[in-house]
Amino acid sequence: MKVIDYNRPSLRGAIQVPGDKSISHRSVMFGAIAEGTTTVEGFLLGEDCLSTIDCFRKLGVQIDVDGTNVKIESAGIDAWEEPKEVLYTGNSGTTTRLMLGILSGTNLHTIMTGDASIGKRPMRRVVDPLRQMGAQIAGRAGGQYTPLAIQGTELQAIDYTMPVASAQVKSAILLAGLRAKGTTIVRESEVSRDHTERMLRQFGAKVDVTEGVVSFEGGQKLVGTHVKVPGDISSAAFFLVAGAIAKDSEVVIENVGVNETRDGIIDVLTAMGANMSMMVEGETVAEPTATITIRTSHLHGTTIEGAIIPRLIDEIPILALLATQANGQTIIKDAEELKVKETDRITAVVTELKKLGADIEATDDGMIINGPTPLQGGSLKSYGDHRIGMMAAVAALITDEPIQLDDAECIAVSYPTFFEHVHSLIVR
Repeated sequence: MKVIDYNRPSLRGAIQVPGDKSISHRSVMFGAIAEGTTTVEGFLLGEDCLSTIDCFRKLGVQIDVDGTNVKIESAGIDAWEEPKEVLYTGNSGTTTRLMLGILSGTNLHTIMTGDASIGKRPMRRVVDPLRQMGAQIAGRAGGQYTPLAIQGTELQAIDYTMPVASAQVKSAILLAGLRAKGTTIVRESEVSRDHTERMLRQFGAKVDVTEGVVSFEGGQKLVGTHVKVPGDISSAAFFLVAGAIAKDSEVVIENVGVNETRDGIIDVLTAMGANMSMMVEGETVAEPTATITIRTSHLHGTTIEGAIIPRLIDEIPILALLATQANGQTIIKDAEELKVKETDRITAVVTELKKLGADIEATDDGMIINGPTPLQGGSLKSYGDHRIGMMAAVAALITDEPIQLDDAECIAVSYPTFFEHVHSLIVR
């Protein structure tokens, strides 16, 4: 149990949030698949991304870590060794689902499992399209849950229409498509984050993306390269909200990735009247980056729905906290995907914010928040979910009484230095 007692401080200063989790995962995966040397700068040393490194080391790939710099030496996917151990993916849904696509087209037999949370998360959304490609995957409940056993085999390309927007499903299919015969096509009605498509190009593949349709020819070879990972906007979101709701504050966040498939929180903050400015700096991994400045803001409610949801699905817990401090009603809908994250985030967010005095109600696909409401201290649960844990910690900035947070350690999954950064910004 961690006691968080900030006594309503102001926040001032500049930080750089850790590297983007999605890009860090993929940099190791692509580096392992590619032939040659891949160097990664700004890698996220969170537990999830370290799980990805561990899995590829068990496949015989040489990976050296020096701080946030990572070097991957690989002779290509055909040189991988059949692992003697189970591949343990920890709490990482990205590792688990994307590796299903990667491993399905190898000549290896592998078994994957994760922690208790991963054991509850649905895998058929990935397994079913991979089976359509010829993948041989077995697991609990017909492949719905880990552990999962994969017998690598030859794959055939498919033309797949996504039933829901999911970058993990899309990426698993595209990564399987690298080894498939024919042209793999994935069609999205609502575009999900596109880091896989961008990184395929950086590693030398030819990929066509046109109006929500991604296609490329199987059998292409990837070549090692250098990847510079920008700051994770999902991590930055907690400090964007903190800067907006803490009194007399100004927070500068440098080198943040502002990929247009991930920057929905910027649009929502703007719609709610946040006092925010952004200076776009350049691109890394064909990823735009920016410095964002946020100040204490007079906010008003809004409706968050539809096509923007995939662009901010991981930021909804902290946006719910933001809405408790906005004038009027905020409605979040079309966010059923929250129910199958590390925990049921609809239930978790509503339950924990109610404990603090928030006027918030759950709906089938989101929540309704009325504000502004003063928040009190209390004892909160993280549910072992890093984003719920960080939401609770940010709430402690505006409560008169302390917050006691159980399993605050789960925050290290994506942001090991989170509390250090909070303390570096506090002024009295």
